[in-house]
Amino acid sequence: MAEPRALDALVAVIGRDLRLVWRRRGDALQPALFALLVVSLFPLALGPQQTVLARIAPGTLWVALLLASLLSLDALFRADLEDGSLEQFMLAPQPLALLVFGKVLVHWLTSSLPLLLAAPLLAELLYLPRDLLAPLLWTLLLGTPLLSLIGAVVVALTVGMRRSGMLLALLALPLYVPVLILGAGTVMVAADGLPYGGSLLLLGAGLAMLLVLAPLAAASALRIALT
Repeated sequence: MAEPRALDALVAVIGRDLRLVWRRRGDALQPALFALLVVSLFPLALGPQQTVLARIAPGTLWVALLLASLLSLDALFRADLEDGSLEQFMLAPQPLALLVFGKVLVHWLTSSLPLLLAAPLLAELLYLPRDLLAPLLWTLLLGTPLLSLIGAVVVALTVGMRRSGMLLALLALPLYVPVLILGAGTVMVAADGLPYGGSLLLLGAGLAMLLVLAPLAAASALRIALT
């Protein structure tokens, strides 16, 4: 169990980042607006046929949420690097991995959680059957934290580079693909009337593993990138 001082530092980092996001709440809404824009383009491009849109809805929603999460990924450590806070985190007596976990948690709360709350509305735009909404929400609840944790490691590796947006996308997207396939595939399995609990267990196992390993890897990558 972490020491009280470490827990206090974690709470302080989470509170600080949430206040910073609130001051730039217009920027924080960009991922949700981007996902809404992407989803709304598919009916315009493919036509209003409900059967066609319902068939592509799981993959479309997952791709839109994945790209929206990627859109806000570069800002995970960028502001801390520019104002010197990142160096202070590295010099702090508390474990750097714990502070990184706090920042990843704030990233998920501010970028993925609004998209998760908006998922029922986005699903209605694509005529997703109501009985598939529960599998979709379960996959998003387990899968979107995976995207933030994987992205944190990639961002930590490229944080010292200027204009690393394209490199960040090239590094993160191949790592996101298994989560995308498993998440969208779970909903498709449910659409065929087959049991999908095994896929959810795989997502949960991946989340449990990365909750432990990703902050440690991101902390090591930050030390490498800034030395």
